[in-house]
Amino acid sequence: MNLCIDNKSGIPIYDQIYTQIKNQIISGDLQEDTMLPSIRNLAKDLRISVITTKRAYDELEREGFIYTLPAKGCFVAPKNTELLREENLKKMEDYMQKIIHLAASCNLTNDELIEMFRINLEESI
Repeated sequence: MNLCIDNKSGIPIYDQIYTQIKNQIISGDLQEDTMLPSIRNLAKDLRISVITTKRAYDELEREGFIYTLPAKGCFVAPKNTELLREENLKKMEDYMQKIIHLAASCNLTNDELIEMFRINLEESI
């Protein structure tokens, strides 16, 4: 598992850990039932507080990305296809908002924007 902490980003460290592990799970880089580093070992490797890593793991578990077995550790949860679908839909909505803002800055009409989308869609099929 590869994690990089950027102390200058302004994003809380626990959130950076959470986001990177979640993205590795969604992308398939971390497979189902893969054991994650212990909270203590991850904290030691990243040179951060155990509380910070615990918070990231707790959030991942709360959202169903990992599960914990007492005295064994934390593992990647089986992929919930509905959860993954929701994650991807959220990403699409974020991209759409960016496109809408860019279109507005270019003074594109809704019809022009829809036509651009239609052309791109046809080209990708």
